[in-house]
Amino acid sequence: MVRRVRVLLLTAALLLTGSVIWSAPASAVIGGAKSTYGPWAVRMLVDGKPACTGTAVAPQWILTASHCFYEQAQPVADKRISFRVGNLDMRKGTTVRPLPGKRVGSTADMMLVKVPKMNIPTARLATAGVRVGQTVRQYGWGATCTDDENACQSPVLKQSDLRVVRPDDRRCKGYTAPGGPDFCMEKVTGIPAGGDSGGPVMSIGAHGTETLLGVFNGSDRETVAQAGEVSQQLAWIRSVIRR
Repeated sequence: MVRRVRVLLLTAALLLTGSVIWSAPASAVIGGAKSTYGPWAVRMLVDGKPACTGTAVAPQWILTASHCFYEQAQPVADKRISFRVGNLDMRKGTTVRPLPGKRVGSTADMMLVKVPKMNIPTARLATAGVRVGQTVRQYGWGATCTDDENACQSPVLKQSDLRVVRPDDRRCKGYTAPGGPDFCMEKVTGIPAGGDSGGPVMSIGAHGTETLLGVFNGSDRETVAQAGEVSQQLAWIRSVIRR
């Protein structure tokens, strides 16, 4: 659990910091690339400051990570939260806010948040699990460096490609376990970091055909990352967004 805790602590640091310096990355993620597509990607802010990433999964519902809603084990109030939607540059997006008391969490570090209707495409949900060896794509506005992640949060959407590995791979110790709700990935072209928590891990395909495979929730900033598997939570997601 030690390595996973690192990303949770970083999220807490992002929520508590007094300011974030916008610095446009030369290459997005840590070793990844700037995205040219991702209309369902959502930037989460707390007190107007960057915190996490999410995905629009229905016109009024955003899926992200549960741990993004806690500071020192205490819930973050709805009135402090906002989302930027509709643009790959979060500074140009539209602001939406949670409807009070309309967020629902799961035991798999996932949170569904209801907001006013968003006029953006929503992500298709995976109905089948990931495959070992499958290459997937992670999206987020998080850190592009490892020295001071608060100072290098990206204002533009970024992406990294990763490859799914066995949950019992020795590199995944502390992240995943056989039969658990998460899957483990190794770096291909980049690695997600703080501020990417809750962001989409998608299948790779033609624009509009991708499916949401996972919700990113931890990495070692070097070689491996973890995500909650959407197919395992599909019944829960569908039951909530029908409300």
